[in-house]
Amino acid sequence: MRNFVLLIAAIITFCPVAYAAGETTIAERGAALKSVTVDEQLGKKINPNLIFTSEAGEKVRIGDYFTDGKPVLLTLNYYSCATLCSAQLNGLLSSLKQLDWTAGKEFRIITVSIDPKEKPALAQSKRANYLKELGKGDKIEWHFWVGDRSQIKSLANSVGFRYAYDPIAKQYAHPAVISFVSPIGVVSRYLYGIQYKARDMKFSLIEAAEGRVGTVVDKVIMSCFAYDYTVGKYTPTAFGIMRLGGLISLLCLTAFTLVMWRKELTGRVWSEK
Repeated sequence: MRNFVLLIAAIITFCPVAYAAGETTIAERGAALKSVTVDEQLGKKINPNLIFTSEAGEKVRIGDYFTDGKPVLLTLNYYSCATLCSAQLNGLLSSLKQLDWTAGKEFRIITVSIDPKEKPALAQSKRANYLKELGKGDKIEWHFWVGDRSQIKSLANSVGFRYAYDPIAKQYAHPAVISFVSPIGVVSRYLYGIQYKARDMKFSLIEAAEGRVGTVVDKVIMSCFAYDYTVGKYTPTAFGIMRLGGLISLLCLTAFTLVMWRKELTGRVWSEK
């Protein structure tokens, strides 16, 4: 199922290519599509010394963003893409609107362009548009970076993100996926597609942070779900649901017992008067 999603995402990216690059053969396009995938690198650490340029035009070292205990939601896109990248980032934006956490408080987001020709001004414009649409102010920690080819490739390889460039159509084919990285830079989870449930994002961030973010209630609810590798998302488990149901029943019984005990105690006080 996950591979099917990746293939469809790649096909969506290449849809406009069929018109712009009529001379490209079916075999060539098939070879390009075949190379577009995700080789999951769970448990692997990102090179902390990779250098990029922020939307403000400043040099940034990615390792400096793994020092304060916050998990990182990482996306690889490019800002001039009007097809898959826009659909994916819009899907992420929709989930962020529903999420009761704030980027910069419980976690941070880093979006890196896979196109080495893109400049900070474009990244800054893209960030401004998304933060305006998000409607939570401009202090949200959602970074939009650009970089040179070697640094981009190294980061992409570290998370197993395989993409291809079509020189005729002048655009990239790439999978639709977001990655979650632990506070020390270790890849911990992937979510696939262009729409992400806020619940799945929260669970992925909790896992990435090894439980150091999120409330007790969040963690209890999360215990009722398990990550399904075949579909790339969290699904409820029968045992977890039964356990949660038992906990709720116990709490209700406890509350009922306390109410009845209080009524009985109050009745005794009044009778003694």
